[in-house]
Amino acid sequence: MSKRNKYGICLWVFLFVAVFGLHAQQDTLALNFKEYLGYVKKYHPIAKQAQLTIAMGQANLMKARGGFDPKIEVDYDRKEFKGIEYWDRLNTTFKIPTWFGIELKGNFEQNQGAFTNLDESLPDDGLYSAGVSMSLGQGFWANERMATLRKAKFFREQSKADQDLLVNEVLYNASLAYFDWLRAYKDALIFDDFLQNAEIRFQGVKQRALSGDIAIIDTVEAKIIVQDRALNLEQAKVKLMKKSLELSNFLWINDVPVELQPQVIPDENVENDIDVTLEIMGKPLDSFTLENHPKLRSLEYKIDGLVVDKRLKANKLLPKLDVEYNFLTESPDQINSLDIDQYKGGLSFRLPLFLRKERGDLKLAKFKLQDAQFDRDNAQVEIQNKVVAIYRELDSYTTQNQLIDNIVRDYNTLLTAEERKFSFGESSLFLINSRESKLIDSSLKQNEVQNKFFYTKALLFKSLAINPEAL
Repeated sequence: MSKRNKYGICLWVFLFVAVFGLHAQQDTLALNFKEYLGYVKKYHPIAKQAQLTIAMGQANLMKARGGFDPKIEVDYDRKEFKGIEYWDRLNTTFKIPTWFGIELKGNFEQNQGAFTNLDESLPDDGLYSAGVSMSLGQGFWANERMATLRKAKFFREQSKADQDLLVNEVLYNASLAYFDWLRAYKDALIFDDFLQNAEIRFQGVKQRALSGDIAIIDTVEAKIIVQDRALNLEQAKVKLMKKSLELSNFLWINDVPVELQPQVIPDENVENDIDVTLEIMGKPLDSFTLENHPKLRSLEYKIDGLVVDKRLKANKLLPKLDVEYNFLTESPDQINSLDIDQYKGGLSFRLPLFLRKERGDLKLAKFKLQDAQFDRDNAQVEIQNKVVAIYRELDSYTTQNQLIDNIVRDYNTLLTAEERKFSFGESSLFLINSRESKLIDSSLKQNEVQNKFFYTKALLFKSLAINPEAL
């Protein structure tokens, strides 16, 4: 291994120990569940990606508000040829868009030249105007600017709910990886303990066989058990290695993935912290409500945006009637120079005869709204039923854990009694191995039931779509 690779590994081991605040236990380091999820939430790329949704919502809202920004327009055109000034036109406008399809406008025009049209004739110092333009039909109660801004506000709130869903999803998957790692670690401990027992028993049988108390053939059976336990332990180590690598997929520090080191172990007492870490403690079934669920909030904001879109499409069935009126004056600094008889105005009317495009757009908008409402109604029922089922499943796993704990305790009692009888010559290796195999199976089953119990707690966390604030 190169010096650079060795230095890199040592560096990451140091960072891992320093950053995660691991607690030394002999030659191992225990990775706390809460600290683990805290760094997943802070550094994992998907968690960071979730933060972009809010930034995108804010950017989209800023873009929509830009539709109401005041504007300055300057139009200048000049032509001069062979010493003749054909025309010199200047037209400057200042516009202020407002909410209800109304636009305030100030204007300055100045035209000169030998070939200007009669209707372009203006005073030498130019002509000022101030007025308003507005839509009295289509575009008054609903227009593109209003709709875009309203939908942008809903999208911003929807992005906050979507962020909670994305963070919840990555923390859920990270929790499952931790629970699988914990189960693989506890399974490996079981096989390691029973391998040591088998080796001690083999040495005892070997000594008794050499002293003539029992037949030499009994040592073969004891040796087979040692080899079988060693095989099981090796398989458990491979499984633990795979689960450690799966857990490493969620470990990042400053955009760099971190590989879990062999001396790092899970917290075996995670059951005491899981409810607090996932923030599901103190949430009984009768306190469950759907109003603040992020998925439903996201769908509600989506529906609100579609309602705005439907109103805009309905507004386009109205005729387009635009009017404009501007006061004209040569001396804008004098208020009394504004005379209603000196003006420039106009009117524009447009209405398609069949409105097929507009009616088709309105129908599509209604269908999209209905589709979103169906999604919301279905999501409400699914979430409600899933949460109720999970609470009942948790009650069942509480009972299952108590039962399997009793089974393991009783099998251990039987094995201890059988070993005592064997020491008095009243039992056999076959019976001891049979009792021990039952104990191993029940101990592995105990880990499996506990793992399913943790899985169900994580599923409750996901179903409630919690974004833990304490992490």
